[in-house]
Amino acid sequence: MTTYFFGYRLRVTVANLIAFVLVTSYAGTSLAQNPLQFTINENTVTLDAGQRPLWAYRYESVPFKPYIQKFYTPSGINILRDAPHDHLHHHAMMYALSVDGVSFWQEHEAPGRQKNLTLQDFVIDQNEGRPRARFTQKLDWIKPDTKEILIKETRTVESQLWQNQQVSLINWQTHLSYPDRKTPIKISGSHYYGLGMRFLVSMDKDGTFFNADNNPGTVFRGDEKLTKSNWCAYNALANGKEVTVAMFDHPDNPRPVTWFTMHTPFSYLSATLNLHKEPLVLQPGQCLKVCYGVALWDGKIDRQKVCELYQQWLNRAPKITTLRSK
Repeated sequence: MTTYFFGYRLRVTVANLIAFVLVTSYAGTSLAQNPLQFTINENTVTLDAGQRPLWAYRYESVPFKPYIQKFYTPSGINILRDAPHDHLHHHAMMYALSVDGVSFWQEHEAPGRQKNLTLQDFVIDQNEGRPRARFTQKLDWIKPDTKEILIKETRTVESQLWQNQQVSLINWQTHLSYPDRKTPIKISGSHYYGLGMRFLVSMDKDGTFFNADNNPGTVFRGDEKLTKSNWCAYNALANGKEVTVAMFDHPDNPRPVTWFTMHTPFSYLSATLNLHKEPLVLQPGQCLKVCYGVALWDGKIDRQKVCELYQQWLNRAPKITTLRSK
């Protein structure tokens, strides 16, 4: 294990880790003031708030892509399902697209691979008085036959504690680029490619999707719908207890999110860039940045409360610049 401390940061440059814990990383702050705690083992990063789990991120010992394996409500209910028998490539909360015709979503017929390079910049601090924790991962997206690097990713996962609201919150940022490439890169994918979530079996079929504009969306096939709105939420029973999860679009993303939703034969929610109709082409030296928020509550949360959190999230969400030339 190799670690580097600089200021309030931790860098992990070797993926083969043996249980390492970072409780807090800045001077003069007690556990009561900032209870966030990272635990890093040989394949998973977990984040806890005191005795309460927030999420678990699987970064290694995965054949095709790292992903958020578990995401907990404030009362401790995990809502995510990993690699169900009907779709083994559905990994809880995952991010994948197609690059130059190579799919990084599906995991059959020679799929691409998101290869972990490093975990770095583990930070625990405060943002406007709210405890915050984040880390960054470097990945290469690799073509299966030639092992060519098609694109490079810098991925940041961040959480804040919202003291006056019983909610769990994740910020997901992805930065795709390949500055040394001399030819354009085509980003495309099916109508559900993006940041997607597969839910518990108990949350399938009977839940309710709703969004900021009460937009009914457009039917793509069956009960699959594509909807444009600032956010999309899903309310369902997780093992008999009501939960609500919402995904937020960032206004600086390269285009407004198109939400993919479905109920049958299982429920799914994904933030997409409408790539099946409008592929993105990155010219040499350009990069693509996206940022999404994912909020999770116990109980049934109405549209107004989701809107209120979304507005607060916008005030504190990271600023991004998309499709810019380096």
